[in-house]
Amino acid sequence: VQLQASGGGLVQAGGSLRLSCSATGRTFSRYGMGWFRQAPGKERKFVAAINWSSSNTYYEDSVKGRFTISRDNAKNTVYLQMNNLKPEDTAVYYCARGWGTKGFNYNYWGQGTLVTVSS
Repeated sequence: VQLQASGGGLVQAGGSLRLSCSATGRTFSRYGMGWFRQAPGKERKFVAAINWSSSNTYYEDSVKGRFTISRDNAKNTVYLQMNNLKPEDTAVYYCARGWGTKGFNYNYWGQGTLVTVSS
């Protein structure tokens, strides 16, 4: 399984970005997917997760109401729509296959895409 994250970039505070994560393989629809982020000099942290059927989603408190995770199993892709971005959202964003809020519950990781939010 390979995960490829894309969609990062530079945006002003209050702006929006949509991250995408495409997966190889035929088993994408069987697994949950998550997004994590790592700000400079800080530990990687959970952002959002979605289960295999999109019936359950979880968000870190600071992104609730601003970020939306979704997936398209026909396209083997998971998305993270980020609205009302803040400078503190600046980080490298990683997609991963698994479930829950802890990184050790995820067994495949993408390479990361950088999101920079300017004030």
